[in-house]
Amino acid sequence: MAKEIPDLVVEPRAGTGKGAARAARRAGMVPGVVYGGGADPLSIQIPFNVLFKKLKDGRFLATLFNLKMEGQDDVRVICRNVQRDVVKDLPTHIDLLRLKRTTKIALFIPVEVVGEENSPGIRKGGVLSMIRPEVELTVTAADIPDSITIDISELEIGENVSISSVALPSGSKPTIDRDFVIATLAAPSGLSSSSDDEEGEGEEAAEEAPAEEAAEE
Repeated sequence: MAKEIPDLVVEPRAGTGKGAARAARRAGMVPGVVYGGGADPLSIQIPFNVLFKKLKDGRFLATLFNLKMEGQDDVRVICRNVQRDVVKDLPTHIDLLRLKRTTKIALFIPVEVVGEENSPGIRKGGVLSMIRPEVELTVTAADIPDSITIDISELEIGENVSISSVALPSGSKPTIDRDFVIATLAAPSGLSSSSDDEEGEGEEAAEEAPAEEAAEE
């Protein structure tokens, strides 16, 4: 299911270059640029506190926004880069890419797990290991999914879930052209240790037996 497209309200930025960018930061703004979509680059700025909150909310780089700026038509954009201060790790510049509804774009989509309460492997103490908590998909800008779902309700210990078994949203496909593992159900650590110990004891017994036979001879 496609998510509702949130607004990203920005302001026009006067001037370009390092001097104008520094002036914007002194005024409590983060400078940025909007490019692509067959139009000229547009210098913008966004209040630092607004951008910082959106970054803390997560998935900023994977969210399609409706860009709103006074004097400009609304346009859909996605952030392609957030530059940060190397010491403070705070945002200092953003790059936004204009998109059409039909534009194809590669994004990392989170994986949601269902069926844990019915999984026979989980009931036996198995531990689910997420090899890929996010999967990179090529999606249409107008239909970016919130997540993809894997069902482990029939998963046994030692089995896994691969991308080929997942029902992907319409118009989406993996960027990796092979069947890869998303999650695996491993044996509990205690059981694994016991099995290893038993194998070790068996090997020791096999090694000791010839020595005992030699002594009897």
